[in-house]
Amino acid sequence: MPEPSSSSESLLLLVDGHAYAYRAFHAIRSLSAPDGSPTNAIYGFIKMLGKMRGIVKPTHLAVIWDAGLAVERTSSLPDYKANRPPTPEGLAAQFPQIELWLESVGVPQWSQPGAEADDWIATLAHRAKDLGWKVVIASSDKDFMQLVDDRIGILNPNDKSEKIWAPADVEAKTGVLPHQIVDWLSLIGDSVDNIPGVPGIGVKTATELLKRFGSVEQLLMRSSELKSDRQRSDLMTAAENLRRNQQLIRLLNRLEGGPNPSDLAAREPRRQELADSYRRWGFKGMLAELGNDFLPGGQANLF
Repeated sequence: MPEPSSSSESLLLLVDGHAYAYRAFHAIRSLSAPDGSPTNAIYGFIKMLGKMRGIVKPTHLAVIWDAGLAVERTSSLPDYKANRPPTPEGLAAQFPQIELWLESVGVPQWSQPGAEADDWIATLAHRAKDLGWKVVIASSDKDFMQLVDDRIGILNPNDKSEKIWAPADVEAKTGVLPHQIVDWLSLIGDSVDNIPGVPGIGVKTATELLKRFGSVEQLLMRSSELKSDRQRSDLMTAAENLRRNQQLIRLLNRLEGGPNPSDLAAREPRRQELADSYRRWGFKGMLAELGNDFLPGGQANLF
């Protein structure tokens, strides 16, 4: 399991940007700048990222943003993620400000038009793993459980223990191993992404079936061993959809282009820009932490 890094080992922290911005927006209901513009998501995001860095102590990090849906998925299922409500107006106005803050504070960020953040997080995680690095993914998205192994872990904000999830934690949560997560989600579906599962198969049944058969493919091949005629019929009727679900849920971990892990070291913050932003947003505490004349020598805690 990835642990906070030592000086001799590289550890990459990958942050699911939109997920944390939404989380910050809903966690702090009312906060605004002197000019009346909302700042709750900005403030919460800054605090959350600072806490993450304190827990993980990464040598490298990046905030990854969604910039569209993968064509492969929408072609396969036109209603993929179509149930999601529009971004709240108050939050939409804060995204550019969060990106501005990340640029000023020196934290790398990445997005690519037409690509989902999940796939870029998977890609960068595997690039770092291929280099022998450890990786921590900060997200509550259950799709990331499929990536967990001895080099890649998850920091789940819904887990108050603040531990970094290893394969044993995935199994404790779901009853299946990380390499079975794609099949597990394919069976039960994912209402968040508007992916329908197999009728009559819930979490408990899906776990039991995968414990017995190991995979969806084995389950379909050996469906005659099922005692329930209805369950067998439902599975065989849903076989095509199950294979579609696997393709929808399996993260793309070999995207081309984009940054290399070595590009994702934090840069020197632009302190004047930070001071200007903190004044504009009314973040008096953060401005004070910059210190008189922005504390020459850079010793202030910018988070």
